[in-house]
Amino acid sequence: MSVLKKLAGETALYGISTIVGRSLNFLLVGIHTKVFLPEELSVNTELYGWLSIAAVLYTYGMETTFFRFASKENKMEYYNLILSALILTSIILSIILISFSTPIMNMLGYPDQEIFMTWLVMALAIDSVMAIPFARLRLEKKPLQFVKARMINIFINIFFNVFFLIFCKDIYEGKYLTFLKPLISHIYFPEIGAGYIILANLIANIFLIPLLWKLFSDFHFRFDFTVFKKLWEYGYPIMIMGLASTINGRTDILLLKHILPDNFYPNRTAEQALGIYGNCYKLSIFMLVAINAFKFAAEPFFFSKAEDRNSPKIFSNVMKWFIIVCVFLWLLVSLNLDFLDAFLLNKDIYSEGIGVVPVLLLANLFLGIYYNLSVWFKTTDRTYFGTLITFLGAGLTIILNLLLIPVLGYMGCAYTFNIMFRYDGSMLFTWPEICTNAL
Repeated sequence: MSVLKKLAGETALYGISTIVGRSLNFLLVGIHTKVFLPEELSVNTELYGWLSIAAVLYTYGMETTFFRFASKENKMEYYNLILSALILTSIILSIILISFSTPIMNMLGYPDQEIFMTWLVMALAIDSVMAIPFARLRLEKKPLQFVKARMINIFINIFFNVFFLIFCKDIYEGKYLTFLKPLISHIYFPEIGAGYIILANLIANIFLIPLLWKLFSDFHFRFDFTVFKKLWEYGYPIMIMGLASTINGRTDILLLKHILPDNFYPNRTAEQALGIYGNCYKLSIFMLVAINAFKFAAEPFFFSKAEDRNSPKIFSNVMKWFIIVCVFLWLLVSLNLDFLDAFLLNKDIYSEGIGVVPVLLLANLFLGIYYNLSVWFKTTDRTYFGTLITFLGAGLTIILNLLLIPVLGYMGCAYTFNIMFRYDGSMLFTWPEICTNAL
């Protein structure tokens, strides 16, 4: 039990930044839905959907790879090599995406808004590089430093959301402090609109660089192809698995606008439906908070205990308590939807989609179970099993979205999300190897 208490304590520490951050970001949903109409937020919803896929390509499994190799030996050698590789690839990928931002945004149906993609790509590049310093803090059991950096990042993001979308907007529109309007006119441009949400994200990520600068002070740029080949062989199945898993979770966002029948929702366009679903989707963050906090603490924990002869029993106890906590959370939120609805300030529009929240919460619960069970192939260097499992789930996701969205609208997205993670989880139980190692 002492081991479980230690894991629970670290989860609680990581949970502070996650819970506070998600809770404050949850309040931003109210600001965003009050300031913007659903069709104005659709571009953000769709771009962040693609961003989650790009994020997997940017890190290509190196975060988990770092835990796998650095937890045993030569921590700084692997830290230097993996961080060097991510810096190089992030720069190359960013240059490519920014160079093609205009045709990409035109293809997505958002002409003359390529600056949004440029900001998002820059934010993603910084986030991807910083993943390894954050992973190092987790490996070195320094949750307080981790939490501090995350919390400051979150508050900066929120500050600039409020600054641009309320303070600058109100002054520009002459609501108060009109003497500041000439100055504000140089930094606030109404045509950017919801793009300021992305800009705030970028500014907050830029501040991560000085916040984690000490973790770069002992960094030495190096690249050894022979060693990196070994890391790549371990990491690329995780990248493919993450890519397929992200597609699983984001296919609904990417397909909804394009395959929803005309006039499916009375007096609502497909862009409005996407905006409504995307913002109601954010209300399922409560389960994600628990899962992310657990994942931050559990990933290095699982690798450190992988060779312990009592690991099957330890992991099964972790799974049991994880499910108990998450089921309680699912019931608590699902039974208080009216309270959640109060935070959707533009209720006459966005409350239409509140019914997706319990379904999405349950789907994320199954996702958390999957994270627990996936430890067996990560700690035994058989990550290709995860690739197979996730690709089968991805195929199911695409098929179900294509079938259910034209019939059920965004509820079809939510049901697909739920079914997909039930499917991935149930498949894991079909291998005796998994039952032995994880249960």
